[in-house]
Amino acid sequence: MTTDKNDSITITDVTLREYGQNIPAHYLHIFTPEIRVEIAQKLIDAGIKNIEILSCVNPMVSPAMNKEALKKISTDLGRVNGINLITLVPNNAGYKTFLDLDLGPGSYNHTMGVFFSAIEAHNIANLGRPLKETIEEYKKIIRDASSHNIRIIAYISATFGYFEPQNGVLIKADLVEVNNYIELLLDLGVDTVTLSDLQGVANEEKTREIFESILHKRAGSDTDKLGYHPHHISGEAALANSKIAYDLGIRRFDSSLGGTGGCVTGAPGNQPTEMLVDCFNEARIQTGLDGAKIFSLTEMVKKELYNKISLNKD
Repeated sequence: MTTDKNDSITITDVTLREYGQNIPAHYLHIFTPEIRVEIAQKLIDAGIKNIEILSCVNPMVSPAMNKEALKKISTDLGRVNGINLITLVPNNAGYKTFLDLDLGPGSYNHTMGVFFSAIEAHNIANLGRPLKETIEEYKKIIRDASSHNIRIIAYISATFGYFEPQNGVLIKADLVEVNNYIELLLDLGVDTVTLSDLQGVANEEKTREIFESILHKRAGSDTDKLGYHPHHISGEAALANSKIAYDLGIRRFDSSLGGTGGCVTGAPGNQPTEMLVDCFNEARIQTGLDGAKIFSLTEMVKKELYNKISLNKD
C-alpha cells in the first residue's frame, strides 16, 4: 500500500444497519434500541463521523427495523451535529417512513442512502423489481429529497459481480453502465457513490482491474466522491482489496465491528472496522479514529450481541 502521511481516509461503520437487518425477531430483546444507541454513541466517541444506523425497509424482512424502533433510536440519539447518521431508503414506502420519522435536516438531520444493483438479477432479488423501475423511482425520490435539503448518498451493489445461486453462474457487471449510473447519481445531486463487492467475488487482481476500468472511464474526475464497500468471508482478503482501492485513489471505505453484516439476499460479512483502522493507522494514513476505543467497542459488541445472537434464521 503506497502511503502518504498527509493523506486521509473516511471510514463509514455499517454495523448497526447491516447487522441489524439480519436480526431475527426473537432476538430483539437483545438487539434493543437502547444498545443500538449506546453503540452509536461509542462509535462517535471513537471518532467515527459516518454511521449507517437505520434502514426504512419492510419490518417483515428486517424486524429490527420496525418503525417503533427507528423512532426510538432517532429520538434517543437526537440530532448529532457534525456526524452523518445514514438511514437507507429502498423505495417510496421507505421514503415516506423517512419523512414521517422527521429524519430530515429540520429535525434529526440524517443522511439518506439510496441503493440499487449493477446487475439485474440481484436487483430483482434484493429490491423486488427491475433495475429500470428502481432507477426511475429513485429519480423522483432524490429530486424530492433534494427539494427538502436532505443530504443523499448512494450505493451500487454487485459492481464486482454477482454469483447467481439458482444457476451457479457468476454474472459480471457492465462497467460502462456502472459509470453511467455514477454519472446519473452525481448529476442528481448525490454526494457520494459507494461501489459494493456484494459477495466478495473479486480477488485483488479483479478488484484492481474493475477499479482501474471505472476510474479510466471517469478520466480521474470525482474520485473523491467514490467509495468501496467490500464483503468477504475473510476479513484479511477484504483488507487486501481495500489496499488496492486505496492505491488507486479511493479514500472512502465501509466496514463493520467484527466484520459482521451482509445482505438479506445472502452475502458474507464486511471487512472488520478494527482491522481496517489498525491497517491505516499503522501505515500512518490519517483516519481520525482512536484504535483502542474501536477495539474495546468491538469486544463489547461481541460479548453483548454476537455471542448471544445467532443469525441463522433456519
